[in-house]
Amino acid sequence: MITVHHLNNSRSQRVLWMLEELGEAYEIQRYERNPETMLAPESLKAVHPLGKSPVLTDGELTIAESGAILEYLADTYGDGMMRPGDEPQERIDYRYWMHYAEGSLMPPLVMRLVFEKIKNSPMPFFAKPIARQIADKTQSTFLAPQIQRHLDFIEAHLKERSWFVGDRLTAADVQMSFPLEASVARGTVGNRPAIRDYVARYQARPAYQRALEAGGEYAFA
Repeated sequence: MITVHHLNNSRSQRVLWMLEELGEAYEIQRYERNPETMLAPESLKAVHPLGKSPVLTDGELTIAESGAILEYLADTYGDGMMRPGDEPQERIDYRYWMHYAEGSLMPPLVMRLVFEKIKNSPMPFFAKPIARQIADKTQSTFLAPQIQRHLDFIEAHLKERSWFVGDRLTAADVQMSFPLEASVARGTVGNRPAIRDYVARYQARPAYQRALEAGGEYAFA
């Protein structure tokens, strides 16, 4: 039996979606974030040394990292589903978007979230103005331009097509879902209709809806 070690409000939600698209049976082992630190519980370290989610176990196998999990599921259970076609360019595009989601797009999004938390964290009153000034400067001069450049790049790509690779849904779309729906929910996407339409399109899929029901409450931002 496939087991998804599922942390609330995390990237593991897209693993559930992938399994629903494939029609594979699975069970969920649930973990809750610490409400104060928002970190994963120590119990996840019993599954994988880093104590991060998602983690998937399948028999004797333990697989971590979203991209590795999605590729394993597509290769092992997909039977041609959720993978690119035989055209070389599709395979290159598939590999690119699978790596781009976490390698290029997520780092500035995570950094922005960290700096927002710094601004609102408890600290001595005399330090607050300095911390906020540093955070705001970092946001405005580095993070915001980087994020907008990424979103413009994605918007241009999606204007020409319904899915990231070829003419059908693949694991690359599942991999890209987390940063894009977070960006939409936080209002970062702005006036980029192709991204908004894309997110609405995959969120309307029955398999996506089943995954939401299975995973429980999910804060997109």
